[in-house]
Amino acid sequence: MGEKTFVTRPFMPPIEEFEPYLKEIWESHCLTNGGKFHEQLEKELANFLGVKHICLFANGTLALLTAMQALKLTGEVITTPFSFVATSHSLLWNGLKPVFVDITKDTFSINPDKIEEAITPDTTAILPVHVYGIPCDTVKIQNIADTYGLKVIYDAAHAFGVDCRGESILNCGDLSVLSFHATKVFNTFEGGAIICHDEKTKNRIDKLKNFGHDGETKVIALGINGKMNEVQSAFGLLQLKYVRTLINKRKAIYEKYKEKLSKIDGIIVPELPKGLVHNYSYFPILVGDEYPQTRDGLNDTLRCQNIYARRYFYPLISDFATYRRMPSASPDNLPVARKVAGQILCLPIYPDLQDETIERVIELIKNS
Repeated sequence: MGEKTFVTRPFMPPIEEFEPYLKEIWESHCLTNGGKFHEQLEKELANFLGVKHICLFANGTLALLTAMQALKLTGEVITTPFSFVATSHSLLWNGLKPVFVDITKDTFSINPDKIEEAITPDTTAILPVHVYGIPCDTVKIQNIADTYGLKVIYDAAHAFGVDCRGESILNCGDLSVLSFHATKVFNTFEGGAIICHDEKTKNRIDKLKNFGHDGETKVIALGINGKMNEVQSAFGLLQLKYVRTLINKRKAIYEKYKEKLSKIDGIIVPELPKGLVHNYSYFPILVGDEYPQTRDGLNDTLRCQNIYARRYFYPLISDFATYRRMPSASPDNLPVARKVAGQILCLPIYPDLQDETIERVIELIKNS
């Protein structure tokens, strides 16, 4: 059966290309606190992504935590149960109450038509997720936010380099939060970032990620240590040189999967919106009732052949013990999310995934 194939594998550039960066770090003795590579990466990423301001973080969860502090959120925040648990954990860590609403079956993202009925006098914000890099309905969400005076923070962990209607989706809402975890399209080992629209907000975020320090002797807010170090930053600069090529390789794999798997009864390949510049970060399928096996059965079949797909996201966040007693976590409140969580399976996709492995995955699904 050969070696195990996982749902993703991080791209590692040639080590000899990383060594000059490390040598410079060693010689400078500057390891963190906004060094040369940190500042350079912020500038190059802002240019690459088409955003005004970016604040780098040690990881995406710290960026989420800090984004909520930056906007001084209180009370309730409307969000989705179909995400990685860091989304809602960040709310609880900030003393905020997650209020779950259902998702749409087409985008897997929060259903704007369900948001309004969940708003109460305690609601201060909406926290949607661009699941698999497929954009939320940002226009409807912003209209609701404007009507009720709510803030919008997008969990854009999957959305690196994604454009819609000719503009980066990272420019939507008040803030967008990226993850640069090793599993992502662009990685800095661990890492993350907040996208914001003005220099005043960037300055506040930069202070919050450095314990709230404003100069040597003044602390202006309850900050945290969220800084990205120089080794991460240098790795990011090197990754950025390759990222367009890597996305194109992902696209080729995505299209090969789609062409073959769309023809199999019971396998549903979601359609991407027209005009979307995508990053092909994931290849999700839904295992429908017409397929001979259940989703879990297919997952087990693949694993027996050393193909480690992922039921991403299953269970729902609302099913975890921390959340399940919340009124909004009721299964009756989340029928679409619950159905999708029972059918979803993300297949292996990464730039150096071999053609023979792709074909083996397709044949296993076709003949199971």
